[in-house]
Amino acid sequence: MALALLSLGSNIDPAANLRAAAADLRAAFPGARFSPVLRCRAVGFDGPDFLNAAAAVETALEPGPMHDFLHALEDARGRRRDAPRYSSRTLDVDLVFLGARVCDAPRLPRPDVRHAFVLEPLAMLAPQFVDPLSGRTLAALWAEHADHARPAPVEPWAL
Repeated sequence: MALALLSLGSNIDPAANLRAAAADLRAAFPGARFSPVLRCRAVGFDGPDFLNAAAAVETALEPGPMHDFLHALEDARGRRRDAPRYSSRTLDVDLVFLGARVCDAPRLPRPDVRHAFVLEPLAMLAPQFVDPLSGRTLAALWAEHADHARPAPVEPWAL
């Protein structure tokens, strides 16, 4: 079993889609834990704000099957794969870390960890987790991030 850290986001009916994703993750991975839900501006395009969160699950799945499972969750919520990369979406669930695994397909750790909307909720959920590339904790990476002084607003509800 390995600790998988996931990034979740949505800006189309985001509360409903994130709640559904959390329920699906709890059903598949008992004991799943979630960060607070943060409101973040769209990155790379003009669009509605995203709601973002992080999840931590224990899994025996290898990176490929875990990636496929998460894509199926997205697809079940109406995720469009023919849309531009930077666009509104019903659900985005990405495998960011799988224990200390480093691999190319799927790419782990996921490079998106550099974005505040990924790193901030991960650091809230698993501050002592060590990024296998930098050897630094998520808390330390977030403390050094350019957006650290401007944390995202926390939604008044939890997953």
